[in-house]
Order: sequence, then structure tokens, then C-alpha cells
Amino acid sequence: MAINGLGYLNQVNSTDKARQSLIKQISTGSAHPSASYGPSDYAISVRMNSNIGAAEQSNNNTQTMNSLLNVAAGGVSSTVNALSSLRSQILQAANGTNKDTDVAAIQKNVNQTIATVNDNASVEYNGKKLLDGSASLTVAGIDGYKNVQLGNMTAQGLGLTDENGNSKIDLSTNEGIAAALDTVDSALNAALDEETNIGAVQQNLTFASANYTTQTEALMNAESTSDDLDIAKAVTQLSSANTQNQMAIYAQKLFMHNNASVLKLLQ
Repeated sequence: MAINGLGYLNQVNSTDKARQSLIKQISTGSAHPSASYGPSDYAISVRMNSNIGAAEQSNNNTQTMNSLLNVAAGGVSSTVNALSSLRSQILQAANGTNKDTDVAAIQKNVNQTIATVNDNASVEYNGKKLLDGSASLTVAGIDGYKNVQLGNMTAQGLGLTDENGNSKIDLSTNEGIAAALDTVDSALNAALDEETNIGAVQQNLTFASANYTTQTEALMNAESTSDDLDIAKAVTQLSSANTQNQMAIYAQKLFMHNNASVLKLLQ
């Protein structure tokens, strides 16, 4: 009788273990929620999920960097417009019809435009200055790191002012006007180069983001094929395991009851 009782108890434990195993699988949706469900399959699933997370974070990094560069590009674009306006103002000052007061008024506008260039260079993203020459940026991705160096778009960096912030644009003489045109042309070329460089980096980041998206989808499909649980089948198995467990418990109770009755009769 003791052997039969032990057999019933083993059956209860076995069916309960099967139930708990199925419950864990169903609750996670994974065929291998731990290494005990298959060490190699579990390891493959963990690695795939790790790669999925890395690809998603890489995509987030590229998109965040693109947002930062949008801010920088806006500042540089405003500077390009300001320098184009500055060039027109200098050409206006060069016209022989101007009186001294006209040239003085144009000089004042020129100085204000140079101040605007410095305003444009003060743009920030998340507290980081972007166009003062200090921004050396890194884009971290699953396939390595990309460095992005933004130029110095301040008036001094573009050669419009000296190190003390004094304007190099002097419209009081013809020689000064000629030199001013050269200075502004050089600054405009530098700003255009910066604008096109930022555009090229953004284009590359857009391509990288699309690649990361494709990579993530492929990894998710592969992981799903490898590890997704057949829920309908598992629920059916759980129902069967519940029934078997209840029958085993009933049999164990019946055995214990009968055993107790026999012992009572023997007393």
C-alpha cells in the first residue's frame, strides 16, 4: 500500500510540474522562458533579443542625432541667409550714389547682421552648444561608432570679427569695401560647406535608420519563428494537465481514505 501511495504522490507531483511549466510558457508567450526548457534554444533566444534591443537602440541613436542636426542645420541655414544679405549690403555700400550718412546706416545694418550670425551660432540641443566649434559628436550603433564634427559658425570663426569681437567689415573706404566682400565671400563659402556637410551626414543617418529598422524586423521575425509559443496548443495541453492533476489528487485522497479505513478496522 505504501508503494501504491507513493506512486499516486509522484503522479500528483508530475502533473503539477507539467501544469506549472505550461503556465510559465503561456504567461511569457515563450517556448523557452528559461534554460530548463532547452539550454541551446534558450541561449539563441536570449542572443536574438539582445541583438533586437541593440538594433532598436542604434536606430534611436541615429534618429536622436538627426534631430540634433536638424537644429544645427537650421542655425547654419539662417547664417547662410544672413551672409547673403550681408553681401548685398556691402554691394549697396559700394555704389557711388551713397552719401556718408547712407554708408553709415549700411554699416550699422552690417553690424546687426554680424550679431545675428553669432545668435545663430548659439543654438543648443539638450544643453549642448552646436555651432561654436566645440561640438564633437558620436553616434553609437550596433555596427560601430560614427564621429560628427560641427564647424565654428560664430562671427569670429567665419572671419567676420577679430578675437575681441570687433567687426572686420569696414565700409568707410573703397579698399575696406573690397576687403569686406572677400571676407564675406569666404564666410559664405564656409557656411555653405557646413550646411552641405550636415546634409550629407543626415542623409547617411537616414539610410542607417532604415537599415536598422529592416535589421530589427528580420531579427524579430527570426526570434518569433524560433521561440514563439503555440498558445492554442499550450492551452489545450494545460487543460489536459489540469485534468490529470485533479485525477491524481483524487486518487491520492481516495487511497489515503481507504488506507485509513483499513487501519481503523485493524484496531
